[in-house]
Amino acid sequence: MFIHRRPGWLLPASAVTPEALVTGRRKLLGGALGAAIGGIAGGVPSAQAQWRLFSGPPAKMATLAPLAAKSNGKYAPGRATTPEKAATTYNNYYEFGTDKDVLAPAQALPTEKWTIKLDGMVKTPRTIGYDDLLKQVSLEERIYRHRCVETWAMTVPWIGFPLADLVKLAEPLGSAKYVVFTTVADEKTMPGLHASFYPWPYTEGVTMEEAMNELAFLSVGMYGKTLPPQNGAPIRLTLPWKYGFKSAKSIVKISFTDKRPTTFWQALQDEEYGFWANVNPGVPHPRWSQARERLLGNDEMVATQIWNGYGEQVAAMYANMKGERLFV
Repeated sequence: MFIHRRPGWLLPASAVTPEALVTGRRKLLGGALGAAIGGIAGGVPSAQAQWRLFSGPPAKMATLAPLAAKSNGKYAPGRATTPEKAATTYNNYYEFGTDKDVLAPAQALPTEKWTIKLDGMVKTPRTIGYDDLLKQVSLEERIYRHRCVETWAMTVPWIGFPLADLVKLAEPLGSAKYVVFTTVADEKTMPGLHASFYPWPYTEGVTMEEAMNELAFLSVGMYGKTLPPQNGAPIRLTLPWKYGFKSAKSIVKISFTDKRPTTFWQALQDEEYGFWANVNPGVPHPRWSQARERLLGNDEMVATQIWNGYGEQVAAMYANMKGERLFV
């Protein structure tokens, strides 16, 4: 069981930071991780520098195969698609580094012979190969808005299939109430795993109702190709009405339970990163406003929408949840 001991560098919820200084959190985290894996003086090393200290020169760029899928235009995003380069070079993936420049180190992620364990409250626990899974679903392309809790946003053409399809394949018991996602933790290629103050492996969770919602999506590609490692290859969760940290990358286990899980960021700092994490411009993060967001690719600042603009599909799920902290 993970026992939460708050690192000294984590600020209390009362220590509110202006929106313009939102990147301060990442600098604090980066400073702690840099000390943990190398004790480097003179500032926080880049993701590439951290990785070189850990495992030698970066691996060559992963080969991304073309991925065909029918287009589902039901969820038109109402804004231009983010340029592919911007969406694939500005990434949060703490296992590879605490800044956004994790492109080079993430290429070391091994994705061959990928498997996903289905366990917990299911009819028959089993492990399914990634290739076998794709034979049992129909791929489609959906263009979704993505809103990070750090106030940046992008609009991405994801390729994948409804999470509900995977739930049905897993055959959960009727008593299951939550779905828990565990991501890969490969100590040979992920320097961030050696930062002991993080509650690895990365876990996330949703309710069964959320998992069966029409928007919940498992993405295996983007921009017409297979997912690049830095974006969560080979399979990741995509929940467009929630802040981005809920969309777990590189999933290796999906579990069903009747108990609400404590997720990665909750375990680290529950006051700032709750279980629900639904997008709401009217509810600020304890240290910055969530009223506006910066679009990757052109840095335009735009107003954030409640439920990230997907209220028609999701708001009804939360109508009778008075007392729940639905927003970060």
